[in-house]
Amino acid sequence: MADTASRALIRTQGRKAFAAFGGGRSGTRHPLVATAMVLPLAALLVVVFGGWEAVVTQASSVGVMLGR
Repeated sequence: MADTASRALIRTQGRKAFAAFGGGRSGTRHPLVATAMVLPLAALLVVVFGGWEAVVTQASSVGVMLGR
């Protein structure tokens, strides 16, 4: 129980550091803006890891499971 004050102090300092880097914004982002931010990274990952074949394989497996 004696060192709870030191833990609280460390926690407070961490919050201040987080807020200093802009982590305290509470606004929301428009879905189209979020999509535009994610799509380039998603495309890069698909190319690098060959994800397109995996997506096609999974989609065909789901289609077979559903009976199509």
